[in-house]
Amino acid sequence: MKLLRYGPSGQEKPGVLDASGGIRDLSGIVDDLSAAAIAAGALDKLKGTDIESLPTVSGTPRIGACVGAPGKVVCIGLNYSDHAAETGAEPPKEPIVFMKATSAVQGPNDIVRMPRNSKKTDWEVELGVIIGKQAKYVSEADALSYVAGYCVANDVSEREFQAERGGQWTKGKSCDTFGPIGPWLVTADEVADPQNLDMFLDVNGKRFQTGNTKTMIFSVAHIIHYCSQMFSLMPGDVIMTGTPPGVGLGVKPNPVFLKDGDEMHLGIAGLGEQRQKVAAD
Repeated sequence: MKLLRYGPSGQEKPGVLDASGGIRDLSGIVDDLSAAAIAAGALDKLKGTDIESLPTVSGTPRIGACVGAPGKVVCIGLNYSDHAAETGAEPPKEPIVFMKATSAVQGPNDIVRMPRNSKKTDWEVELGVIIGKQAKYVSEADALSYVAGYCVANDVSEREFQAERGGQWTKGKSCDTFGPIGPWLVTADEVADPQNLDMFLDVNGKRFQTGNTKTMIFSVAHIIHYCSQMFSLMPGDVIMTGTPPGVGLGVKPNPVFLKDGDEMHLGIAGLGEQRQKVAAD
């Protein structure tokens, strides 16, 4: 299933795509597609649902983040060998793990607002992984069984805040609006191989990122296994698994960064697409 949340910010309702791409309302079955609802078995309640019998949602409502109120957003840095090379970094020997503030999470097409004094706001198309059940000390072989679904994510980053303001990447990753996820939570059964998904990102119609998850240094399964040795991954948690080459920081000879009025367009095969206008805060 391709699950989603629709409606005004803070008032989203659960929905699902039907065979024609329309939205059907799930409010009669589950209250939300939030972390709490996933923990309470919301996805299990949806199994076997006759989608075509559900109420149709009219018009073109705003699409919200595909998971409401995630407990944490875990990010993996430099997880594509070619992206590490473009930044001048050595490929890591173990996953680089950092956190993005949950207050950064927003809908896939909401405005991305550059924070005050931003000089180097950048883009990163990434595969998002939504955890479906508590994962603690899980094996790599079993890791994918803990996945509820996958989504498109844009790990928007302010590079000066990230690298030039005294340390810790979280500062450059956590600005408000820097975590668009969605449009859909595509349930794990619809993704045959998370390590073979094409991905792209354009800025103002120009292609900057073209990649495939097969070039990840650390696979989705390894990331879940690795993180679970150190802390529990909980239902509704989101993992952003790294970005392929083509970020603005890596443009040679002069990096390119986002500016007021720009538009990003990004997507991953089978998981949908996002469009965000950029505005100064």
